[in-house]
Amino acid sequence: QYRSAGRSRRFTIGLHGVWTPERARQEAKAQLGRIAQGDDPAEERLLDRKALTVKELCDLYLADLQAGLILGKGGRPKKPGTIASDLGRIHRHIVPLLGSRRVRDLTKADITRAMKDIMAGKTRVTVMTKNLRGKSIVRGGAGTATRTIGLLGGILTYAVEAGVIETNPAHGVRRPKDNVRARRLSEAEYRVLGDLLKTASRNENYRMSVEIIRQIALTGCRRMEMVTLRWAEADTESSCLRLTDSKEGSSVRPIGLPVVEYLEKRRKEAVGDYVFPGRGGENAFGSFPNHWRKIFAASSLADVTPHILRHSFASVANDLGFTEVTIAALVGHAKGSVTSNYIHTLDTALIMAADTI
Repeated sequence: QYRSAGRSRRFTIGLHGVWTPERARQEAKAQLGRIAQGDDPAEERLLDRKALTVKELCDLYLADLQAGLILGKGGRPKKPGTIASDLGRIHRHIVPLLGSRRVRDLTKADITRAMKDIMAGKTRVTVMTKNLRGKSIVRGGAGTATRTIGLLGGILTYAVEAGVIETNPAHGVRRPKDNVRARRLSEAEYRVLGDLLKTASRNENYRMSVEIIRQIALTGCRRMEMVTLRWAEADTESSCLRLTDSKEGSSVRPIGLPVVEYLEKRRKEAVGDYVFPGRGGENAFGSFPNHWRKIFAASSLADVTPHILRHSFASVANDLGFTEVTIAALVGHAKGSVTSNYIHTLDTALIMAADTI
């Protein structure tokens, strides 16, 4: 028993039987020596017991994330899709591997070990989802490990800012290089793509998906930007799409004459708010991912994804000699130069570029 900061404190060394009286006396002298130097063993033990675990830290992070208090790219709150991805990585990988560990005890070696476990597929699992007969297959792998450890680093930065820990143990952890999408379509592959779309369009069930694929190829839009495109965002008079909720926030995309003509023709028979409506017209078309797999299965383009069509669009623009700033404006990338921040209007040069591509 001792006094610290004017208070009487009692520190329990351990259980009799586990500790002999002689060893307990030696430990008591050691603790009294620490107390004389200004330490408070009882307070340290209390704080140690209350120390946050990684799971508890993740719960705090998720609460702030869903309240819009965690900012993502461009200083904006993370989008629902990103939040869903974060939830999956936390519950499927971070918590199973590190959830019971105290945040203050985490080391770079612990994080590296968890990364290697994800790469090796130790968190592989198949879980049922809320959808009827739906299931989620969690495989792990190098790409998943890279993105999960990146997220964990962000959560630990959140812990540093909240005063839970002083330094981020994820800093300096060497992660495998994320998958670089260098794939693009060649001229011959574009011809194969055209043949595949012609064949698929003969099946009435696939016609909507065929049109979506065609417009992604002709605009360089991201998959969900096209699938969820609304008529209010299709400004055919100005030859552009005025997207309100793209990955970069609000985004204006110039479009070529074939896209303008397609949208004007489709607008005449529009049903609901979406350019590509689902059944009933109240929601966006929902069968696109399943149709994509079936259209491209057993073809030479089986490895192609919607994002590869976007890469190919930008690559064709580069082949034609357009500048990097022009290509960035065409595909809606965050601009790389200070000067480009002053470019607010959509000029005829950009529309011409989209039309040429």
